[in-house]
Amino acid sequence: MKRTKMMLFLLAIGAVMLSISAQPTSAQTMKIGFVRDELIKKGYPQWVKAEEQWRAETKAWEDEALAKQDELQVLKDEYEKQRLILSDEKKREKEAALRAKEEGLDAFTRQIYGPNGTAERKHAQLLDPLLESISNAIEAVAIEGGYDVIFTLQSGLGYIKEVYDITDKVVKHLEETTE
Repeated sequence: MKRTKMMLFLLAIGAVMLSISAQPTSAQTMKIGFVRDELIKKGYPQWVKAEEQWRAETKAWEDEALAKQDELQVLKDEYEKQRLILSDEKKREKEAALRAKEEGLDAFTRQIYGPNGTAERKHAQLLDPLLESISNAIEAVAIEGGYDVIFTLQSGLGYIKEVYDITDKVVKHLEETTE
């Protein structure tokens, strides 16, 4: 996702630079601005609250994972201490219990941190609506202030007038050159 935002940001910069260099010197100048998105987020109470909730959720998952790891380590230590005196049947039972604990820890880790896992979904649930609100606010300020382009310093949020969108031209060029 960050890579996509970075690509869009670079394309926007390229489009702006292309349009600036393509216009005659007597043309109207562009109005460009930037926002320090980290300062916006720090000053946005809903963002601060969402980050606090995210940290609490993350800590709970980490604590649960550590507890599961500790349980597994206790079982491993017990097995190692008793291994020499256990019968083959008891060894198999203990090894099966160890495998079950390891698999349980792996399943927990995948469930929480794997692709489309609980952590990813919770992060999106908490922050995506706020990112949209920030983006909408940037766009509103851009339109009200007559800005052509507003860059952000970190997140890829921003605004650029539709008149600078050259996507159709690029697609047309690709179609013409790949036939």
